[in-house]
Amino acid sequence: LVVFGVGMPLCSSLVGIGLGLALGLSVGGTAMLATLAASASYIAVPAAMRISVPEANPTLSLGASLGVTFPFNVLVGIPIYYALAVWAHTFVGG
Repeated sequence: LVVFGVGMPLCSSLVGIGLGLALGLSVGGTAMLATLAASASYIAVPAAMRISVPEANPTLSLGASLGVTFPFNVLVGIPIYYALAVWAHTFVGG
């Protein structure tokens, strides 16, 4: 659960960085899009799980979202996403 709670935002942020490059966003815009993409997992998951799998334990999805992914994004993720955005603009996006 912890591996997924950290791994999924990292994967989602890469999608956000790719889209930021494709859309021609600045480094800051790309970092923000990466952060939003990484944050989608804890914003949408609890509501989606409640609707799509009514028998699922809501404590598990909320606990993973707010106990693992949110602190990871705030403490470690955002600096990583910014560094990846700078790297992507420097070496990939030119």
